[in-house]
Amino acid sequence: MAYYGLPGMTKNIFQTTPVTSSGGPISSRPFTRTSLLGFVGPDNLVFIVGRMDGLMTVSGRRHNADDVVATALAVEPMKFVYRGRIAVFSVSVLHDERIVVVAEQRPDASEEGSFQWMSRVLQAIDSIHQVGVYCLALVPANTMPKAPLGGIHISETKQRFLEGALHPCNVLMCPHTCVTNLPKPRQKQPEVGPASMIVGNLVAGKRIAQACGRDVAQPEDNDQARKFLYMQDVLQWRAQATPDHHLFLVLNAKGTVSSTASCLQLQKRAERVAVALMEKGRLNPGDHVALVYPPGIDLIATFYGCLYAGCVPVTVRPPHPQNLATTLPTVKMIVEVSKSVCILTTQAIMKLLKSKEAAAAVDVKSWPLVLDTDDLPRKKSPQIYKPPTPEMLAYLDFSVSTMGILAGVKMSHAATSALCHSIKLQCELYPSRQIALCLDPYCGLGFALWCLSSVYSGHQSILVPPLELDSNVSLWLSAVSQYKVRITFCSYSVMEMCTKGLGTQTEALRLRNVNLSCVRTCMVVAEERPRITLTQSFSKIFKDLGLSPRAVSTTFGCRVNMAVCLQGTSGPDPTTVYLDMRALRHERVRMVEKGSPHSLSLMESGKILPGVKVVIANTVTKGPLGDCHLGEVWVSSPHNATGYYTVYGEDALHTDHFNTKLSFGDTQTVWARTGYLGFLRRTELTDASGG
Repeated sequence: MAYYGLPGMTKNIFQTTPVTSSGGPISSRPFTRTSLLGFVGPDNLVFIVGRMDGLMTVSGRRHNADDVVATALAVEPMKFVYRGRIAVFSVSVLHDERIVVVAEQRPDASEEGSFQWMSRVLQAIDSIHQVGVYCLALVPANTMPKAPLGGIHISETKQRFLEGALHPCNVLMCPHTCVTNLPKPRQKQPEVGPASMIVGNLVAGKRIAQACGRDVAQPEDNDQARKFLYMQDVLQWRAQATPDHHLFLVLNAKGTVSSTASCLQLQKRAERVAVALMEKGRLNPGDHVALVYPPGIDLIATFYGCLYAGCVPVTVRPPHPQNLATTLPTVKMIVEVSKSVCILTTQAIMKLLKSKEAAAAVDVKSWPLVLDTDDLPRKKSPQIYKPPTPEMLAYLDFSVSTMGILAGVKMSHAATSALCHSIKLQCELYPSRQIALCLDPYCGLGFALWCLSSVYSGHQSILVPPLELDSNVSLWLSAVSQYKVRITFCSYSVMEMCTKGLGTQTEALRLRNVNLSCVRTCMVVAEERPRITLTQSFSKIFKDLGLSPRAVSTTFGCRVNMAVCLQGTSGPDPTTVYLDMRALRHERVRMVEKGSPHSLSLMESGKILPGVKVVIANTVTKGPLGDCHLGEVWVSSPHNATGYYTVYGEDALHTDHFNTKLSFGDTQTVWARTGYLGFLRRTELTDASGG
């Protein structure tokens, strides 16, 4: 009638109501499930073929565990294994079920004899059941888990097998006989082809993976717009309009202000640098100048001094005094590749460049002219250089990639001011704002935020050189708290230092009144996909100090475009998706649930900047792809770099990377290829226009 004390199982087993194909009950009386498999033959004879709980479906055919056990026992088992101690079950491998046989081996059986028996069992199962065994394992006597009422606990054995905790003494793996459903060579996915009809943003029923930031109004032809076209003009205008407004504060390791620069001070210092370049250096407009400075006001002032003299600045990370052998050759390489005719630096670094230690690493006689800017002539620049067109080269941006490859890009005056304008709109930067930066100022978005953005937008930047964190890990976060900064930028290395170095010190920081509740956005500047575990652990650790969980976000920029996306201040929370890694390896984007096996969590890289358009293109056909398809990220924006700067003249590469067009669809827009793979995913927050 029932199982004693098990009402749930009783209902399932003793009170089942079978239904007809239309869904109605077959009879009014409940049926009892025997869990035996069978069929009714002629003359109402019932034939039993096996049990439900041993059912395995391999390659579309059903097999019964009891049958496989019977076949194994028919191969004279007494010498090698115990009769009642065999478990047969199936595990999922390569999208199909595979049979596993586990038996307890007798202690007196030899290894050689056991292997002969195992291979005979495999042949028997193969010939009788026409199915290959994935794994046949022999374990020592009395080591298989027992069920409470005797016998072998099959599901526990299976669990141990999957965890690798069975510890067999003999094992035979035979995938070549059992893995018969290997995938066919991958067929080409039907892509959006040139013959597809494009209707609005839809291609043959697929939405094109294209998105854009909000529109940037074209600058009207008036004095205000022209004034913001060249960075040197912006600085001059600020020095006249708000001479005493402090643009920069540099903090030292103690957290005190080591130097500051107001609009007028920066302007005067830049003028003196320009005079030194023209009089001491005898430089002409268009000459390239390497700036080798530690992070600070000197770097910013000499950058604008170069623009005042019409020279092209190249910012270079100074060599490390304790590690000249590895850091100095990089400096030398950038100076040579950029064709710099002069190096501007401090007296200390100048001595270092010409020291005996330096001579061991590089040829110090081949340095170009080196000028130190510690004692500059107190002269006003006769006249600020005016570039003939905004398309002229403003500065060169050199970066050494993680692969150790040096790549320099050309930034025109138009692109430089467009970049600053875009960041200003996205982050809502005004002269009354304060932002904190803990970044290296030598290339990419880090350089733009450090040297360009404050002068363009007029906000105050609190500069925290990342090297100072070596002696005071909490410097950046203390500064953010002290100045009640709402927007701050850092790098992954800084975030990692804080996470590792301050993880156990949040209580001590709270006692020192460090409070991060003022932070609205903390953005990580990087040229890579978001490191989701690091940003999450950073958020979790500093939640105790008031850091909002939605404050931390990421940015993305690369060589062809310094800033493709950046969270901004008013955007919604960053979105995280989970992808099937195996599908991703086949260039397919398949969303799965959080916690699924083989899932990879990916966080969006940020909100697309104003004026920037992004499309995902097929790397082979160069046609646009549909939503959620993996392809190369192409970007079109007024602040794209204008090309690579190399001494090798690789024009074909340059054209392909910076001036490429889609093979069909929107064939007019000029795109730059980032070289990064990615996909666009439309959310409820996407405008119909793709914004």
